[in-house]
Amino acid sequence: MGRTSGAQDGAGTVRVRFTGGCADGTLRDLPAGPDGLPPARWILTGGGPADAGAGHLYERGPRPGPDDPWPMHWVRTDPVGMTE
Repeated sequence: MGRTSGAQDGAGTVRVRFTGGCADGTLRDLPAGPDGLPPARWILTGGGPADAGAGHLYERGPRPGPDDPWPMHWVRTDPVGMTE
């Protein structure tokens, strides 16, 4: 799986692919937990002038194949200020 080292706690990062929403298809490294998994939920903000500052909620999908990034599936987009 796409795991790299480098975090101070030794957990490193893990490669994810966002599916759906404004970040559809985006690959990104997220911090890995002690178990080596990406966060169960992740909020992206922004995405362009139309939704600058909006919070886009993604949830971790099922475990991928050994060489595939973890899927992060779009759940919803909240207006500016709702995720703070």
